Amino acid sequence: MLRILRNWADQYFSDEEAVYLLVVLLAAGLLIAFFGGMLAPVLAAIVIAYLMQGLVSGLERRGMRRMLAVNLVFALFLGLLVMTLVLLLPMVWRQTALLVQEQLPHVLKNGEAWLRELPVHYPEVISLEQVNSVIAVIQRQVAEAGQGVLTLSLASIPNIVEVMVFLVLLPLLVFFFLKDKDAIVGWLMQFLPSRRRVLSHVWHEMDGQIANYVRGKAVEILLVGSVTFIAFVLLDMHYAVLLGVLVGLSVVVPYIGATVVTLPVAAVAYVQFGWSGEFALVMVVYGIIQFIDGNILVPLLFSEAVNLHPVAIITAILLFGGLWGLWGVFFAIPLATLFKAVLNAWPREGSYPVAEQATGD
Repeated sequence: MLRILRNWADQYFSDEEAVYLLVVLLAAGLLIAFFGGMLAPVLAAIVIAYLMQGLVSGLERRGMRRMLAVNLVFALFLGLLVMTLVLLLPMVWRQTALLVQEQLPHVLKNGEAWLRELPVHYPEVISLEQVNSVIAVIQRQVAEAGQGVLTLSLASIPNIVEVMVFLVLLPLLVFFFLKDKDAIVGWLMQFLPSRRRVLSHVWHEMDGQIANYVRGKAVEILLVGSVTFIAFVLLDMHYAVLLGVLVGLSVVVPYIGATVVTLPVAAVAYVQFGWSGEFALVMVVYGIIQFIDGNILVPLLFSEAVNLHPVAIITAILLFGGLWGLWGVFFAIPLATLFKAVLNAWPREGSYPVAEQATGD
């Protein structure tokens, strides 16, 4: 057994760069695991500044001075942030409250009537006691959810304070990360070993892929959400803003998001229109939007997308979503791609990664 372990260690850790790579990955993982909550504004600002750096670089390539480019991109970021906080979130909150107050009781009433008919038609499968138990659980859960949506208790005040601090710090950190990118990166590089061909290979491989994926996903969310909102407004659908936001955010989770968000769309349309031509039209338009997104928009935005098997994508979503919630779901595919790049570039005894020729370090 010891010989097997020694041979395995010699094969995968005989190169000192493998040890460097392992230390960097472990340090990053431990930093996020133990200090992620405290450093949330810093981590979020790093992600946002990294994504916006592409716009800054594009303006610089067109002859604009860096400081002017940084100021313009940062002004764009501030404008989008203010619009989201002042316009979008209040509208979504109001429509969510109305949905809980007005639509949900109708849906529950219809669902309860349907459940109570089951023991009549299928007495050998389900009993009236089981139906009553299910209805009681649903009513309790809905009451708790409604109370949480419609009221803010005194216990939530510290969370509100944290959110306000986060919103103040985030723009400041984004600005300084954009403005002093070269100085910050240079300071961090001094802590890395001078011989870092594998690290450079992983970074160069992931830099373009992660940036393209996240920027493309942001554009996809904006386009799908906006088109859905406009379509639902033209169809005179209730809660068009809320449903548009839900449909836009559903593209974050491949294969699963579109299926899950279909339920609230169908429920709202059914309560509003019943089994009618309007209901069918809403579902047809929604299906067309999903078809265009999956078969036209995604190939255009992600022509250089990473090649991951659907099983790997779903596994990454479950794993990172369970670890870091919504952020983990959003970055599941980039993190899975990073893991794949590390495996491909990992030095092995008798083999050398392409990085040694590709990076020129």
